[in-house]
Amino acid sequence: MSFVVTGLPIAPFQPLFALSDAALAERRIVRRTVDAPLGFPCRVTLEDAPVGETVLLLNYEHQPADTPFRARHAIYVREGDHPTRRDVDAIPPALAVRPHISLRAFTSEGMMVAAEVAPGSDLPPAIDRMLARPDVAYLHAHYAGMGCYAARIDRA
Repeated sequence: MSFVVTGLPIAPFQPLFALSDAALAERRIVRRTVDAPLGFPCRVTLEDAPVGETVLLLNYEHQPADTPFRARHAIYVREGDHPTRRDVDAIPPALAVRPHISLRAFTSEGMMVAAEVAPGSDLPPAIDRMLARPDVAYLHAHYAGMGCYAARIDRA
């Protein structure tokens, strides 16, 4: 089954980039300078931010459905004007290199009906299995270790 992995749009985050660290702290957002090649996966570009770049660490509501599965978690967003990544039938770099990705399947009402953990490099078969279910509307990928939201996956 064909699938698409999509990052978040940059527009909602752009006003934050001009804020001072103090103003960000008032919003419980932290600006960090990337100091390692892995560990700062941007949810817009779906790539790990390069060493030396700045990212914002903030809480983001990735599952807004009014169900018991409504959820928020920490995410990184690279500062700058980056296009939203959209990969068809391919796993983006920030997911592919991770040893464990948790996939969570949701109905159109936002109820979780299945979950599976797989290595990032082996996600396509798990995605195919989950999207083959008629009750599944979309998937969320999470970094299994920290539990952070990574990306949305839909049928292409």
